[in-house]
Amino acid sequence: MRHRAGAVYLVLVIAATMLGALWLLATGAARSAATAIVSGRVVRLDGQPAAGAWVRVQTTENLTTAAADGSFSLADLIEGTTVTITAWYPDHKVGWAAVVPPSAGITITVRPYDTRDNPGYEWNTSYPDPANPTLGCGHCMAPSFDEWQRTAHAQAGTNPRFFSLYNGTDITGTLVISPGYTLDFPGTAGNCATCHAPGAGYDAPFTTNMNTLTGVDQEGVFCEFCHKVGTVYLNPATGRPYDNAPGTVSMRLYRPYADDQIFFGSVDDVARRVSYLPLERRSQFCAPCHQFSFWGTPIYESFAEWQASPYPAQGIECQACHMPPGTSPTFCLPEKGGLARDASRLASHLDLGVKDTAFMQSTVAMTVTAAPVIGAVEVSVTLTNVGAGHHVPTDFPGRHMILTVAATNASGDALVQVSGPTVPDWGGPQAGGPGKAFAKILQDVTTGESPVVSYWKQTRIVSDNRLPAMGSDTSTYTFAAPDSGGPVTVTAELRFRRAFAQVMHDKGWPDDDVSMALGQVSLTTAPWWRVHLPLVLRR
Repeated sequence: MRHRAGAVYLVLVIAATMLGALWLLATGAARSAATAIVSGRVVRLDGQPAAGAWVRVQTTENLTTAAADGSFSLADLIEGTTVTITAWYPDHKVGWAAVVPPSAGITITVRPYDTRDNPGYEWNTSYPDPANPTLGCGHCMAPSFDEWQRTAHAQAGTNPRFFSLYNGTDITGTLVISPGYTLDFPGTAGNCATCHAPGAGYDAPFTTNMNTLTGVDQEGVFCEFCHKVGTVYLNPATGRPYDNAPGTVSMRLYRPYADDQIFFGSVDDVARRVSYLPLERRSQFCAPCHQFSFWGTPIYESFAEWQASPYPAQGIECQACHMPPGTSPTFCLPEKGGLARDASRLASHLDLGVKDTAFMQSTVAMTVTAAPVIGAVEVSVTLTNVGAGHHVPTDFPGRHMILTVAATNASGDALVQVSGPTVPDWGGPQAGGPGKAFAKILQDVTTGESPVVSYWKQTRIVSDNRLPAMGSDTSTYTFAAPDSGGPVTVTAELRFRRAFAQVMHDKGWPDDDVSMALGQVSLTTAPWWRVHLPLVLRR
């Protein structure tokens, strides 16, 4: 028995020793594999060092910058597992090399892209072409394309609301007597194409008639156009586009010659005919089409509003809200070469705006308070722009918000308003009721008509009470309390409307107001005799 126990003990000791050795080998190998290093140099085409180049293990956060002599070193790689090392250098296409760590002495050459612009370049369509699978960005870039095709950018060249204003028609194209650019300036094209059809407007900014668009130009702000913009021209004194330089006039394209293709993107490790463009992640990229004056009157000014807001100091750009990170880890189909990345590194192409109810409802916060006083109910409504980095609403001057406030008794009957603001007469169905409107109001300088949306004529701003970024507005209202007392319900609602009611009626635009905020408060009031009888007895 004693010998058997000793044998068992010896076996256990040997097994433990072997397991310990295996564990040491395994952990040692793991430590070795996790610390493999790749080093080398990044050079330009002329052999000179690309000092400061961003060097990355593709699709990861393992990033470094090249030293003055172009040298770099990347650690924490798995030994024996091939990785792609990418290098981006300003004004150059992304370079790369496939490497098996550990490895030293590799050279990555970055090649400059052609800084000329080819006016004869033929744009690629965004939509997949069933007859020719080599055409259409959507064939490969399906995740991004699926988002983009539902946006206002994609519809900028076909939007029936826009054309009803451009041509002076209703939404079906029938001529009506109402605002219309071509009615006011017959025989001219205007500068609308510089933003609504930039592919055509770039080479002919003031002579492109929106009614004659064909092919890819009807795709509005299409995929390849944005990814060919390499520079925007801004006035150093203001940081904004120069006056009278709308849209494409403030942009610089890099349309390639021959097969020297180039696309600009917002990630620095796409190793195929691409250069990273930091501008694409900055609000300045949006400025040319969102900052412009007509006849000296600022109309589209969401960029300047952002500049004046707290957001620039906080590093919050337009893209943070309008192109937030998506849920897809790739912008290109895997079978077309798409590589999975951290989705937070990829900006979506959602172009969130007035078409998105949830997005609009995240913009303004409402606080409603109500209290009974002698014979009345006092109401206070505070609205705060909590979500937009510019005024709310912004850009197109027909956009406005209507705040309505109502107080009702137990039977649902409206209480009489005693004091407080009322919705202006241009407020449509809500006009004259308790509440107020928020808008930039233009007046036609020639006719004196107001409010107008025909900003292509000479206008002046007669009032502007829109909510700036982080700004608040508080309004107060008094309603006569019900004689019998009892419960009172106060309801406040804020609606966004695309244009003034008369314009929408004349144009046949659908009534698609967005309910942006809703607040409700209940309280109990005393009956008339309980409020007034003590006053009578004291007399």
